[in-house]
Amino acid sequence: MSGKPAKEKQSHAAPSVTDHIGQNISSIIGFYAEEDQKINRWQRMVEEVGSFIGRPVFLGYILLLVVVWVLYNVVASQYAWPVFDPVPFTWLEGLISLGALLTTIVVLIKQNRLSKMEEHRAHLDLQVNLLTEQKSTKLIQLIEELRADLPMVRNRRDPEAEALKQHADPHQVLAAMDEVLETEIRPAKRAHLKRK
Repeated sequence: MSGKPAKEKQSHAAPSVTDHIGQNISSIIGFYAEEDQKINRWQRMVEEVGSFIGRPVFLGYILLLVVVWVLYNVVASQYAWPVFDPVPFTWLEGLISLGALLTTIVVLIKQNRLSKMEEHRAHLDLQVNLLTEQKSTKLIQLIEELRADLPMVRNRRDPEAEALKQHADPHQVLAAMDEVLETEIRPAKRAHLKRK
């Protein structure tokens, strides 16, 4: 009974690091649950087929089918049994081609949904990163104000802190990245390709 009050005291204390981690995990789970609710019945069926196709056991089934198909048709032709697909195995080629086409479509459908989900996650990451940058900038500004207001700290000019106090403009960052891409990276790639 003496252990319970200690636990109750801990639960009423300020949120701990694990509480924040739990909130983050809950947010991530909520994001995935929301994305999962957007999946319609047909998409879910296609993805279940895709999940089955992606397992090693499916490869085993395909190989077993091909071996049995070929063996039966070869042996059947030697013993005068009915042959449903003679030696060029035209039907088998057609089935394998159809299977490859359907597999490709299933994979593309699943990949399309996953890429949309990844795009949403990238937008969320960008928003969180921009918010983090804004918070960091504000903290630097507050620390610099505090440093300037404290009489025991000598006032000195810190160019790096001055630069970090400015908010990063995402458009300016993108423009700078594009400029570096155009002036340095792409010409270097072209020169490398010409050497080959």
